[in-house]
Amino acid sequence: MIGQQYLLLPGPTPIPERVQQAMNRPMINHRGPEFRDILLEVNRGVKSIYGTDHNLLIYPSSGTGALEASIVNFISPGDKVLAISIGVFGDRFASIAQNFGAQVEKLSFKWGQGADPNVVREAISKDKEKRIKAVVVTHNETSTGTYNDIKAIKEAMQDHPALLMVDCVSGLGALEFQMDAWGVDVALSGSQKAFMIPPGLGFMAFSDRALKIHGQNNNHRFYWDVTEGLKYLEKGQTAFTPAISLFYGLQEALSMMLAEGVDNIIKRHLRYRNMVRSAIRAMGMDLLAAEEQASTAVTAVLAPGGAGANQIRSRMLNRFNIVVAGGQQELDDVMFRLGHLGYVRELDLLAVIAALEIVMLESGFKVELGAGVNQAQKFMLRAED
Repeated sequence: MIGQQYLLLPGPTPIPERVQQAMNRPMINHRGPEFRDILLEVNRGVKSIYGTDHNLLIYPSSGTGALEASIVNFISPGDKVLAISIGVFGDRFASIAQNFGAQVEKLSFKWGQGADPNVVREAISKDKEKRIKAVVVTHNETSTGTYNDIKAIKEAMQDHPALLMVDCVSGLGALEFQMDAWGVDVALSGSQKAFMIPPGLGFMAFSDRALKIHGQNNNHRFYWDVTEGLKYLEKGQTAFTPAISLFYGLQEALSMMLAEGVDNIIKRHLRYRNMVRSAIRAMGMDLLAAEEQASTAVTAVLAPGGAGANQIRSRMLNRFNIVVAGGQQELDDVMFRLGHLGYVRELDLLAVIAALEIVMLESGFKVELGAGVNQAQKFMLRAED
């Protein structure tokens, strides 16, 4: 008997039992006072995770829906956009902007590395006429297990008036992010990551400066329209039918997150990252991301010999009911991704490392049994000091 599944993905992530129970509550009127109280409470809670006192709308959508909402509300057709990409989701943000008529200039960096702020500074400095209206960038790139230094990118923009729009879908609640303090104008996230609830809610926070630009925006939109969203929010409602059960879950998840404290959550994810990376290295395996730019949400592990990652993933599932993510595009079968995001414990990670050692041996790879587990245990002891 292999028991309950270990879901170690960069999303969706495991759901706490108390959140599952909260989502089982009966339906209520989404135009009534009970839902109004929930909406306003979770709106305040999500803002505190972002580190913002500005505007926030919650959409019934995936994270990609929130990305599209940001484009159609704050970028007009013909606007020049600088897109910074370090992987699949950076490319996606750029593609959405392009599909809605933006003139996109893309700065692409080697997968496994974060964006170089000096390169960003150079590109911004060349825009003497201030034609760039927005810089779009991913905070945490789950396709490569790498993150961008958003604070440094904002500083690299110097006094350029372009909006800074950040995809925080997998980073928010796992990496430090201070929207107002860093000068971020628009930030997007989703429910199925560090927020520990199922997919289906997209969060869009935006500054008053971005809202002013929205007032002059002429892109096509209906479902995503910020003006309608804010008008209904004043009444304690959403513009369109909300996912009520997910709001129940979000309310409970935020209660857990705020009780733990945002700083403690960030430190916990950092511990997870360091524990997993130290164990993987002890097993003699290589990691895609450099230490200083490695994600706290997911670790990208290169299969020995440059191939066979999908075989490892398949054995992990069939042997131990453990789900880890695969590589994307040119990294398919080259690496696998071990998520440590949201409702995950150190003991869960220890068990998965032990299972990975067995699977590696059964797959014909040379691994010293217990090397990774021993390193993880030592790390856990040091973390308690």
